[in-house]
Amino acid sequence: MKPTFTQLFVGLAMAGAATAASHAATITISCGSNAADVEYCGKFAEDWGKAHGHTVKMYTPPASTTDNLALLRQQFAAKSSDIDVLMIDVVWPGVIKDHLVDLKKYSKGSESKHFPAIVSNNTVDGKLLGMPFFTDAGLLFYRKDLLDKYGAKPPETWDALAAAAKKVTDGERAAGNADFQGFVFQAKAYEGLTCDALEWVASFGGGQIVDKSGNITINNANAAKALDTAAIWIGTIAPGGVLNYGEEDARGVFQNGKALFMRNWPYAWSLAQAPDSPIKGKVGVAPLPAGAGGKAATLGGWQLAVSKYSKNIDAAADLVMYMTSADIQKKRAIGGSYNPTIMDLYKDKEVVAANPFMGQLLDVFTGAVARPATVTGLKYPEVSRAFWDAAHDVLEKKTNGADAVKRLEGKLKQIKRDKW
Repeated sequence: MKPTFTQLFVGLAMAGAATAASHAATITISCGSNAADVEYCGKFAEDWGKAHGHTVKMYTPPASTTDNLALLRQQFAAKSSDIDVLMIDVVWPGVIKDHLVDLKKYSKGSESKHFPAIVSNNTVDGKLLGMPFFTDAGLLFYRKDLLDKYGAKPPETWDALAAAAKKVTDGERAAGNADFQGFVFQAKAYEGLTCDALEWVASFGGGQIVDKSGNITINNANAAKALDTAAIWIGTIAPGGVLNYGEEDARGVFQNGKALFMRNWPYAWSLAQAPDSPIKGKVGVAPLPAGAGGKAATLGGWQLAVSKYSKNIDAAADLVMYMTSADIQKKRAIGGSYNPTIMDLYKDKEVVAANPFMGQLLDVFTGAVARPATVTGLKYPEVSRAFWDAAHDVLEKKTNGADAVKRLEGKLKQIKRDKW
């Protein structure tokens, strides 16, 4: 007996459902560790999963980028398939290049819409190892209301920052705000200190630790002066506890109304403007102050990559392309103040309305100072650790700037040996 039309239709539908089920995948994505990362990454990833019949799981990495990289390298050594989509720092592509999928066949040229410098950074040995997700540069956050109260302006130089911080701190403490601080930043011995200290050194005319030709340049008087200057801040305008601060530690103090200035990344803006923020409407954003060498902001930012050990590479790559698209970058910029990597979005009225500083400080993001990750390659983690350790020793007043950069030069020569 021939099957009826209804039976044929039901049979085809069941076959289609079985095919769809066979292609359904569970994709684990790393979105970052703070609340904004999870909210403005996880939601969109889950939307993609629902639209494609996949299950998306979130992986929360360690808050410290240093600990995060160490954990990833352990997983790579074990060829673990636990994480499919990785959020990787701008300085990691050359370090973990052997463990990432080449995304060129999935991107179909869409990378051309992103900042060329970031795409170039993510391309190693001709392989596109990460799609730009958001870009970053160090910024100065300040309390507009307190600067107005004490007749001060956003500082143009580090000396002006120190003077304003002292004036306001003295005034606030005299008024009963005993634990008020002038300046909070990232001074814990980790990658965040490399970022902050590079800004100090570069703004004082001390170079970038290792130049683009691979020459070790850190042992100079300007670099030493930069570190000595920062050491003066500890215990005066900055609390002693800043020596253990990461990004979220600094933001916690600032957002609770206990600091005048904060060095941090753009993500802190949307959190400062949240409905429950004690400082909502009281915050301004400016470029970091200048030293004798001008202004400098360390280039940050994160990429999405696919682990070579994923069991669902095609689906994971599709998720990466969705998450890095103009539509999702726009939504993340408006909701979470994540700087887009697509130039056209800096002209978008809704993006600029939500984040006025993005348009005003575009030159800060496009002209940020890169850490020497590309030139030092696989040895960059050792280079960075040696630099942050030297800077931390000066901040702790265990040594002075001149001795620290001289010893650092020797350490870097040992790390380099014949070549990077």
